[in-house]
Amino acid sequence: MHVTAPRAEHRTDPLGLGESRPRLSWTTATDRPGWRQSAYEIEAGTERFTAESAESVLVPWPFAPLTSRQRVQVRVRVRSAEGDWSGWSPPAAFEAGLLHPADWSARFVSPPADEHLLRGDFTVRQAVTAARLHVTALGVYEAELNGVRVGDHVLAPGWTSYHHRLRYQTFDVTGLIRPGPNTLGAILADGWYRGRLGFEGGATGIYGDRLALLAQLELTFADGGTRTFGTGPGWRCAAGPLIAASIYDGETHDARLEVPGWSSPAPPPDPATWRPVEVVEHDLATLVAPTGPPVRRTGELAPVEVLTSPSGRTVLDFGQNLVGRLRITAEGAAGERVVLRHAEVLEDGEPATRLLRTAAATDVYVLRGGGPEVWEPRFTFHGFRYASVEGPADPGLVRAVVCHTDMPRTGRFECSDPLVERLHENAVWSMRGNFLDLPTDCPQRDERLGWTGDLQVFAPTAAFLYDCAGLLESWLADVAAEQAPSGAVPVAVPNVLGERSVFAAAGWGDAIVLVPWTLYRRYGDAGLLERCFPAMCRYVDHVAELAGPSRLWTEGYQFGDWLDPAAPPDRPGAGRTPKEVVATAYLAHSAGVLARAAEVLGRDAERERYQALAAAVGEAFAAAYVRPEGTVLGDSATGYALALTFGLLPEPGQREFAGRRLAEVIAEGGHRIATGFLGTPLVCDALTEAGQVATAYRLLLQRECPSWLYAVTMGGTTIWERWDSLRPDGTVNLGEMTSFNHYALGAVADWLHRCVAGLAPAAPGYRRLLIRPRPGGGLTRARAALRTPYGPAEAAWRLDGEQAGEQGGELDGELDGELEVTAVVPPNTSALVHLPGGEPFEVGSGRHRWTVPVPAGLPAPVSVPVSVPVSVPVSVRVDKATD
Repeated sequence: MHVTAPRAEHRTDPLGLGESRPRLSWTTATDRPGWRQSAYEIEAGTERFTAESAESVLVPWPFAPLTSRQRVQVRVRVRSAEGDWSGWSPPAAFEAGLLHPADWSARFVSPPADEHLLRGDFTVRQAVTAARLHVTALGVYEAELNGVRVGDHVLAPGWTSYHHRLRYQTFDVTGLIRPGPNTLGAILADGWYRGRLGFEGGATGIYGDRLALLAQLELTFADGGTRTFGTGPGWRCAAGPLIAASIYDGETHDARLEVPGWSSPAPPPDPATWRPVEVVEHDLATLVAPTGPPVRRTGELAPVEVLTSPSGRTVLDFGQNLVGRLRITAEGAAGERVVLRHAEVLEDGEPATRLLRTAAATDVYVLRGGGPEVWEPRFTFHGFRYASVEGPADPGLVRAVVCHTDMPRTGRFECSDPLVERLHENAVWSMRGNFLDLPTDCPQRDERLGWTGDLQVFAPTAAFLYDCAGLLESWLADVAAEQAPSGAVPVAVPNVLGERSVFAAAGWGDAIVLVPWTLYRRYGDAGLLERCFPAMCRYVDHVAELAGPSRLWTEGYQFGDWLDPAAPPDRPGAGRTPKEVVATAYLAHSAGVLARAAEVLGRDAERERYQALAAAVGEAFAAAYVRPEGTVLGDSATGYALALTFGLLPEPGQREFAGRRLAEVIAEGGHRIATGFLGTPLVCDALTEAGQVATAYRLLLQRECPSWLYAVTMGGTTIWERWDSLRPDGTVNLGEMTSFNHYALGAVADWLHRCVAGLAPAAPGYRRLLIRPRPGGGLTRARAALRTPYGPAEAAWRLDGEQAGEQGGELDGELDGELEVTAVVPPNTSALVHLPGGEPFEVGSGRHRWTVPVPAGLPAPVSVPVSVPVSVPVSVRVDKATD
């Protein structure tokens, strides 16, 4: 038995914890089949705690609360059900951050004008054994200590609802402190705090009109003494090379204005150019420690092709739609300019900047002259596959630097169809690009907002692909903070759209209920459910009031089944499914989920209340929108998918009819997509549970527009916003709302994991797995692997006849032979296994293998035409995000 070092909360870095009682998690590696933990022992410093318990995920802190700055070594050992103890885990050093406003002695300081460089000087006369820098900004910042960059964060402190919550970061800077004079410096830029945000021109200064820095450096000396140095009246500021920096518009850097040694003790600051800062007030009670990892550079791509556009521009193709910025190497005379423009696709051979709307997405570097110069923007990001380069930069040395929240990769999927694999990879890349500090809708145009509906439908997929619990915990805190007194939730959080965005929209506002529930199911975090519960109740109560005695939600603006392919290009909410059907279905669903959450939390009164509400809304839905035989109003794929997956058809005959009718609707449409943002994540599940698995596979494997694989056959490397963002003739959709990196429609990946490969949670946090593969569609193998909170899990299957299918030549008829299913069940868990044609049974942890006859009627494998263009990016180094 080997126990991993314990983890605090959902943090990957235990420095600067924001919890005085951090919950602990660990995993046990063992080759003993059926292994179960019966007890654990936690050691923190000189204290020990032993519990007769099988719990190992988010275990409550058993000792006295940590105090600010307290550091403690924590290790764990476990006892098996047979009574033998493991060895101690490796120790983890947990260190609390600044837990109370009174812990801050530093003050926010602001440049009086447009200066971006700040510095403070101090002297160290004793040997330093530890140094911690606690730092944040109104704006975005990069800190330097004695001329060395502090940390590797990008766009820190990130974007939160700044009026309510402002994250600070904690860095160990012990190795950067020198005896004698020292200088702490920072560069400030607008970021989300002061920069332009929102579409239709947006607005600037939404949170404030002055940038400011808060930095507190705490030193511990060899004799046990301490000293604090922080921002305050003695700090100074100066102009520098940063001419402009905007999230939407890009960055301009004039290297001729660089200030050598600006963050070093020598030379000392010139009073003629370094002016005093001004102290500004900001509520220190808003300061919070991060709950998830920061944004970092996670990979680099070299151009796969250098093109010349019809206008003569040099255009680089990186082979992958990505999010980040360019790093260039240039050489020329002082004052020469390198201009970088970014775009996701080409239009008539030129970068399609039309799709960016008012976002310039242009970076400019002005050379200092005198030799090769390397530059990368600091305070912006772009969504692009193509970039035009003007000026004296070597195209062959340009690199695309991938940036996103540095979440650990947890889940993978593979199968015998390369197009489906590429579809899955497109969902991964769209998540990477749009999980940049918070879950955004698109990374390239003048938007990039935290739309609630997008995340609501994609959360199950996201929670499989990456450990995003910490990131989403922070975002959900903002959702609750931005919630209106009425209970309405803004459709985008943080809310920079103003009052117009604060209303109850079905599928969007429901994120406050459904996302916490998803995270509970996938990570086993009942504490998060508890914190979100009041906001969940306020939202459902508000919608129930809107529905009134009829229990039908028919009032107010609704997005409906957004971007149904049948909707007119200029009216993306005008789909086939009546909006009242969508809205009422979501009210019933959220009320039911809320009742289940109340049960988990032991809130019996709320459980009964919301169970009754869910039942009443369900009855009203059936009476108003469902005919006796099972036809749902609108006769649309989304209507049937909602009714089936949300359990809104009370009679077995109605459910059977609706399942058949859903399959017929899909077939009548040529097995093309007939759903939008809300129906698409549900339609394959609805078909599967209705016994229409073959139809679900035909829908998945369709290649004509609209379909999931259409974008793949057109060379797409991320998920598109519109099914026809690129039309079959190669022209770009003329709509002004056209993004090529929009993860919502990639939510089908969750069905790939759970149903195609057959790996799903049967209990919160995967404490019990469901292994239930559903082969079909001519696939000959599939596999899903996930690092659960308890350890690695896997489900895979393989059919006879794979070689024939992969060697080309389409095979007619049906397969016979054997289906081999394998599974990995983590220690301290179990699995419910349901193989095709058999009854469910239970297994313990370990590696398992079963063979059963190939299910009757399973089609033979189908080869994929080799002419299909599937782009494969070329990486110049290992991409740690996919390790």
